[in-house]
Amino acid sequence: MKMRKIFKFVITPKLHNKPVRPEKSAISRTIKAILNCFWISLLVTAIFLSTYASESLAKVRVVSSVPNFASIAEEIGGDKVEVKSIAKGYEDPHFVSPKPSYILLLNKADLVLYNGLDLEIGWLPPLITGARNSKILTGALGNLDCSTLIPTILEVPTTKIDRSMGDIHPGGNPHYMLDPRNGIPVAKGIADRLKEIDPENASYYDERLRDFVGHLNVKIKEWDHKLAPYKGAEIVTYHKGWVYFSNWADFKEVGYIEPKPGIPPSPSYVAELIRRIQQMNVKLVIAESYYPQKTPALIAEKAGASFLTLPASVGGRDGINTYYDLFDVIVGDIKSKLANTKEAVKSSNLAGG
Repeated sequence: MKMRKIFKFVITPKLHNKPVRPEKSAISRTIKAILNCFWISLLVTAIFLSTYASESLAKVRVVSSVPNFASIAEEIGGDKVEVKSIAKGYEDPHFVSPKPSYILLLNKADLVLYNGLDLEIGWLPPLITGARNSKILTGALGNLDCSTLIPTILEVPTTKIDRSMGDIHPGGNPHYMLDPRNGIPVAKGIADRLKEIDPENASYYDERLRDFVGHLNVKIKEWDHKLAPYKGAEIVTYHKGWVYFSNWADFKEVGYIEPKPGIPPSPSYVAELIRRIQQMNVKLVIAESYYPQKTPALIAEKAGASFLTLPASVGGRDGINTYYDLFDVIVGDIKSKLANTKEAVKSSNLAGG
């Protein structure tokens, strides 16, 4: 009896009240792992699709040195582009004060458009360098010098130039956008570059290019018709900024307020210019709105000519929001001045007769 009790004590462990938890089965662990993989893959897919969608919907960011190119880029790019201009239409494009905000714009740009021919030489290159954006460096897809699109550059120097000759541009006169016909090759060049950067929307850019070129050709005929009665008109301008316009409109530039490009006139030069205007019976003196107005206005008054301040860029005056608007204003203002002059001459001749 004693041995049984001892044996019973040895082989019978003391039971505890706390229940023993069963081990997780291999099946449940497998199911949980599968579910975790499913949710992770679903999350990755969602992130990928979101990123792809945002990239597909992202607009091409275009930065233009001056507003004329920005206006045309907006016409061609429509809602596929986001366009900003560094210079304002009322600013002299030769001299623009660099700002940190311009560097930020260029840092995020996919495409930079500029005039070239050293028009922006004093301010744009440092901004592009400071932006640290390889996409818009010279030679890159996102760098478009619009002067390379122009079929004929005027006033290309044929002799060695130096600073004594004034602000002469070695590559030729840079104000080519004041010939409305040059808007067409520029638009085509911008469209081609947008198609390279954003090939998915190539047909969209082509369609808008056709619309722009078609409308601009209609407007050019309209402007040409308005100025037709005044072909051969002799004019004086402040700067050699209207050479392309005069070439298109068949005007003859017989003098300039600046004795040399970028050089202000001396009193003796002003007196001589007044005599020349009187002798040649010049009826119109033109100055861009960003140049000093007092001297050209005085010269016109003393010489008996009309004085006209004109915008040279989109945004140069309230209401000029497109490239079409710019020439509507320029052609309209010139026609009005020359028509009044013509009528005044007729009246004077009739009175004298």
